[in-house]
Amino acid sequence: MAVVGKRDYGQFCGLAAGMNVIGERWTLLVIRELLIGPSRFNEMIDNLPGIGPNLLAERLKTLTEHGVIEQVPVPGDGRGKFYQLTELGRELSGPVLSLTKWGLSFLDESASTGVVRPEWGFLAVQAMVVESEIPDIDEVYEFRVGDQAFTVAVKAGEVAFSRGQAEQPDLVITSDPDTFVRIGARLITPFAAIATGRVSIEGQPEAIQRCTRMLGLV
Repeated sequence: MAVVGKRDYGQFCGLAAGMNVIGERWTLLVIRELLIGPSRFNEMIDNLPGIGPNLLAERLKTLTEHGVIEQVPVPGDGRGKFYQLTELGRELSGPVLSLTKWGLSFLDESASTGVVRPEWGFLAVQAMVVESEIPDIDEVYEFRVGDQAFTVAVKAGEVAFSRGQAEQPDLVITSDPDTFVRIGARLITPFAAIATGRVSIEGQPEAIQRCTRMLGLV
C-alpha cells in the first residue's frame, strides 16, 4: 500500500513502513482510544487533552486512508458518526499492549500529576497479563475502576476483555484509575493498596490467587 501524506522514511523495511503510518505524535494514543472502544470525534477530543481538533482530524484522516480505522453511523442517530478500528487496525492490539507494559516501567512520581482515566487503568490490566499464568479453569473477574466497570473472562485458556459488569463474577476488584496504573507501574504493591483501602477485593481466595498470578503480581 502506498504511503499517504508527507511522512516516508524511504526504507524498504517493515518497521519503517509501519512507522510511516503510526509514527506521528498522538497517532498511537488515538489507536489506544479506539482499542478501548468505538468513539465519536468529540469524545476523543475530551479523552486526549492537548491534541486540538485540527490535529485529531488530520490523524484520523491518515489512519482512515490507510485502512486502519473507519467511520460508521451511530445507531439511532441519523447524522452521528463514530470511528472504530478495522480488522487491520485491531491487529495493533498486541503491539500496543506490549508497548503499554514496557512503558509502565517509565512511570514515576513525577508523572503522577498527569491525566488518568478508568479506561487507561484497565488497559494497564490487559497489558499485565502473563500468558503462561492464564488459569486452566473458566472464571470471570470484574474490575470496577472509578465509575466504570470492566470484565475479564477466562475461558478455555484464553482471555477476553470487555466493558461493563459481569453477570456472575468469581472475583470483584474495586479501585480508582490512579491506583490501578500505579500497581502496574510497580509504584505501589497490591498488598499496600489493599492495606490502605485503595483496593478492595471480593471473591474466593483461590480465584484471587489465580487472578494475581495471571497479572504477574505475585
